[in-house]
Amino acid sequence: MDTGPTFDQEALRRARERAGLTQHELARRVGVAGGERVSMWERGASQPRPELLPPLAAALGLTPADLLVPDLIGSDLRRLRFLAGLSSAELAEAIHLSKVTLKRWEAGHLERLPVSGTLKALAGALGVTVPAVRQAMTRSMKKASLRP
Repeated sequence: MDTGPTFDQEALRRARERAGLTQHELARRVGVAGGERVSMWERGASQPRPELLPPLAAALGLTPADLLVPDLIGSDLRRLRFLAGLSSAELAEAIHLSKVTLKRWEAGHLERLPVSGTLKALAGALGVTVPAVRQAMTRSMKKASLRP
């Protein structure tokens, strides 16, 4: 399973109720089987895959960021990927990078930032600017250096 930013189960429940949708209706709108899946998300028993965040948010009139617990220090590379609705395999393929390397980068395990062409490819695939990717990768590196 793709781990990433913390999904805000309460934000999902509140938005679904505000939209007047049952769990089953929301599940149908985002193309997942049955309301049980939405129930699991709302209870915190599981989280939606990154690629489900954009359609889930759209069905509720939200942005994908509205469904994630805010990160007080800003987005790291993994969070940008989740906000773009991409799995690690999808992003790695889009920028012609191995999934292992992408996972290492998301974990902040790199000596220096990638070359400008790679940063530009990342920015394009994530739908953000190159400076946003630079900042996110720097945050990923900083988080890694703070871990014991």
